[in-house]
Amino acid sequence: MTSHPASADNHPADGTDQSMPDNGVPGPEQDPFIWLEEARSPEALAWVEAENKRTLAHMAADPRFDGLTTEALAIYDSLDRIPFVSFRPDGLYNFWQDKDNPKGLVRRTTLESYRSDKPEWDIVLDVDTLAKADGKEWVYKGSTCLPPALNKCMIALSDGGEDATIMREFDMSTKTFVEGGFELPQKSQGGISWIDEDTLLVTRDFGEGTLTESEYAFTSRVWKRGTDISDAPEIFRGEKTDVSAGVSLMRDISGAIQARTAYRSVSFHEREYFVETDGEWVKLEMPLMSSLSGIVDGHILYSTDVDWEVDGQTFPADSLIAMDLEEWKANPNGAAKTLVWAPQDRQTRQGSATTTDGLYISLLDNVAGKILKYRFTDGQWIGEPVDLPANATLGITTAANHSGEIMFTVSDFLNPTTLYYSDGASAPQPIKTSPSHFDKAGMSVEQLEATSADGTKIPYFLVKPAAMQMDGTTPTLMYGYGGYQISMLPSYLGITGKLWLENGGAYVLTNLRGGGEFGPEWHQSAMRENKQRTWDDFIAVGKDLVKRGLTSPEHLGIQGGSQGGLLVGTAFTQRPDLFSGAIVQIPLFDMLRFHLIGRGASWIGEYGDPRIAEQRAWIERYSPYQKIVEGVDYPTPFLWASTADDRTHPAHARKGAARLKALGQPYWYFEDMTGGHSGGVDNEQRAKIQALQMVYLMQQLMDGSGSDE
Repeated sequence: MTSHPASADNHPADGTDQSMPDNGVPGPEQDPFIWLEEARSPEALAWVEAENKRTLAHMAADPRFDGLTTEALAIYDSLDRIPFVSFRPDGLYNFWQDKDNPKGLVRRTTLESYRSDKPEWDIVLDVDTLAKADGKEWVYKGSTCLPPALNKCMIALSDGGEDATIMREFDMSTKTFVEGGFELPQKSQGGISWIDEDTLLVTRDFGEGTLTESEYAFTSRVWKRGTDISDAPEIFRGEKTDVSAGVSLMRDISGAIQARTAYRSVSFHEREYFVETDGEWVKLEMPLMSSLSGIVDGHILYSTDVDWEVDGQTFPADSLIAMDLEEWKANPNGAAKTLVWAPQDRQTRQGSATTTDGLYISLLDNVAGKILKYRFTDGQWIGEPVDLPANATLGITTAANHSGEIMFTVSDFLNPTTLYYSDGASAPQPIKTSPSHFDKAGMSVEQLEATSADGTKIPYFLVKPAAMQMDGTTPTLMYGYGGYQISMLPSYLGITGKLWLENGGAYVLTNLRGGGEFGPEWHQSAMRENKQRTWDDFIAVGKDLVKRGLTSPEHLGIQGGSQGGLLVGTAFTQRPDLFSGAIVQIPLFDMLRFHLIGRGASWIGEYGDPRIAEQRAWIERYSPYQKIVEGVDYPTPFLWASTADDRTHPAHARKGAARLKALGQPYWYFEDMTGGHSGGVDNEQRAKIQALQMVYLMQQLMDGSGSDE
């Protein structure tokens, strides 16, 4: 494919005025597609309908489409997949979707039954039946329950998959919604905590003046049963300029409330914390990039994403730090601090969980999983490794508050996920394994490195199909994310393995700066003014694949969602000659207006603020929407989004497609009318989206002719 440099001096073909307003934010004169930012306007939905019709007609006409859809749906609906559970005193709870229950079931069983091949399930809530009765497209978004019994719950429901939910009180023992119980009928972001059975702590949209510029709640109220929520007294208020703010309850393992804390997210990655002392909010003296991490063995834990010098000692970034709980409650800023855990070279903490038996820490060691178990013994924190398979991705799936029970997952690219169980006293034992969904015979995995533009070594995983030849002809799909300290880890490639690897394609998972694979510094080194490093890392991996002879630009495609959609957008606009396919899913794309679209203002901490000239200059260098210009032969991208996505908003993908169309560039666009930020609310929708993407990739990377129109 032919490429021409895409500079800031290029102008689009539609003749619109490109002079920038003083605030640096493009308006209608500079951007003819702002009307697509209205998610459900008649004009925008008519545009979506036309684009969907065009894309579906083309993709569904491909003889492979029906078969790919059927194969994907069979995997999603598989009755022998692991039904992951959470521990509660009255049983093991699971949320389940299949072809007979597309919206899902909340159900429970006993441990003894769960360990059998065919557990007996007690249905607690049938979401399909509820949706039919209410005339809504309910999507189950989980429950928040009162410790320790966890019987009184607030159920969160989304109409169509949005992040915003309504909430209703539900009794798990009677399996019914409580008549006249607590109800928050207006959809909103935010949540609740139970103070006691008749009192809720609520942080949500309470009407005018209670949402931040990022459209999140920043006030909290205490709501008594039988009173009107509008009369509930406010106990904490952040600032409208915060990303969000709210109040939390710090509970020990028994469920007893030990402290009431509040936070202000002054940016996406920075928080101020407060603790209520004698009716007053006392600000905690801790780094902005740190957090409260729970209560364990009579200690409160902090974690920090930056080096913290305090009380004559230095805790390195990513550390876990403990203070005696009673000492902290008496003197929160003066309590003595001790180190629980700190990372070694190329290690990072992924998460933690607590049981009555100890603290479990999940970590990465050169992108391989490890889990440690800590106890506070004889005045010190003692850790030991949990006996789980090496060289795999390990995760903590659920931990009990009422016992020492805990479950772990063990996974890699080619071997189905295995679920391990421990009662806390004995070594974990496998109790369930996912079915194999593709034939891995002849396939292999390698961990390789590419050299980025500044010389940094960037690791990536290559999953080779059977009989792969090193002649540059292998169709290769490269996936990336690279943001928000989120790690991309090996996991079983069930659908990708069946639909892509079995058909001769290779798969690449990249570990880019901006992610969390090597700790907070790996993320912080590619934020804001340095965000280009993430894009450079991704491009470097693509170049490395070609240099090694693993593939070639004619057969190399890229994929990413949300921040990963922005990543793919920057890659195909900065190096259109390097790729022949680009799946841009639920993306950020117009980075000069991202703070005005959906909840984009919350991400200024990651990218910068386009309203500030210096920061706008960082963003202008890469914003994909503005980099789509005349005179460049781009690879034909496939952009897709969800109308119900109230997080990144479908406008980003819509406007990207519209701009390509205005310039006469080939593209494909699809928008799911429900599904929210994750895309697809039931298995049929998910299978269709998978099939659309795979047909597109096969046309672009395998067939040779591509899917241009």
